[in-house]
Amino acid sequence: MQVLTLNDLAIPRLSIIVPTYNESAALPGLLASLRAQRGLDFELVVVDGGSDDATPAMVETFAHGAEFKVVLVRSLPGRGRQLNAGAEKARGESLLFLHADSCFLDTYALADGLFFLDHLINCQGDNAVAGHFALCFDHPENEIPRGYAFYESKARLNRRGCIHGDQGFLVRRAFFETIGEFDTSLPFLEDERFADAVRECGEWVLLPAEIQTSARRFETEGLFRRQLLNALIMNAAAIGWANFLRQAPDLYRRQGDAGRLDLLPFFQRLKRLFKDMTWGERQRTWYRSGTYVRNNGWQLLFAMDVWLGRRRNPSFRGEETLVLDRLERWFDRCTDHPGGRLLATGLVWIWFHATLMVLAGRKRLMAILHRKERDDVTDLN
Repeated sequence: MQVLTLNDLAIPRLSIIVPTYNESAALPGLLASLRAQRGLDFELVVVDGGSDDATPAMVETFAHGAEFKVVLVRSLPGRGRQLNAGAEKARGESLLFLHADSCFLDTYALADGLFFLDHLINCQGDNAVAGHFALCFDHPENEIPRGYAFYESKARLNRRGCIHGDQGFLVRRAFFETIGEFDTSLPFLEDERFADAVRECGEWVLLPAEIQTSARRFETEGLFRRQLLNALIMNAAAIGWANFLRQAPDLYRRQGDAGRLDLLPFFQRLKRLFKDMTWGERQRTWYRSGTYVRNNGWQLLFAMDVWLGRRRNPSFRGEETLVLDRLERWFDRCTDHPGGRLLATGLVWIWFHATLMVLAGRKRLMAILHRKERDDVTDLN
């Protein structure tokens, strides 16, 4: 017979839900930062998707000495499915969905974040609001490179396409139930679709605390390569191009399998998909892609804000957006019409084919160099 303690019976103010799959390397950092949190009672629900490393054992060991309740849930793999399973098991009035490679450096980050969210809900009289934390990367270098600074700054905006799962999602349970569960139709994009669902039913706010996330995927795959692939995925999702999302090989590899990202197979798959379309379908797909890119042109103005801000202060993270505030309206006036969208479509078409040509040429060159190196070794032997 299971003996229930007072800790088991008490309803926590917050339930933290973390999906895992072979996260034994990253999980200790998160667990340590949660153990250090003060000013708030919470529970931790870890939903494991079939890890074959020490992740489940690590969670069970941690649970024995934790000051808060820790629950390990077994689930089929898939981040959306795991998050839904964790939400079903959680008991808190508020839910915080976290990635396993996240952590908090401030010991009052959770308390401050929940207090801020509760205050907004009380002021506006309903719970149709969700919060995300200010993102910062755990980069091995002392100075964050410019590319990382841009994405950290962008992640602190409440605009469409800027809010992702690595920032943490803090919501009241009642609002989560209104929105509905995480999408499970794909093994990725569950956070993007949840962010859009929140925006349709309510609003996003930036919480007054930082969340630190690992830069391991960017370091392994390459920052530019990963963000370029993310842009292709987001474009395909925005225009409803399900064929690319379903057929592209290995679109969102598990972290343990990640290596230097090769973009050529993705571009080649896109080219084949275009080839299989009718002429009219191709034109509509290109035009929708051009429209999507035009709608995100504001990021060029924002990048100028980040560049100028970092010249004044290396720790700048988008606190002021003077260029974006002054020029976005004029940018939209000049481009948000059929002619502007056609121009963006043409530029996207040129960029795609030029990039494909460069990637293919680089691969041929590497094959030639590899063959020459192999021949030289053979001659020496």
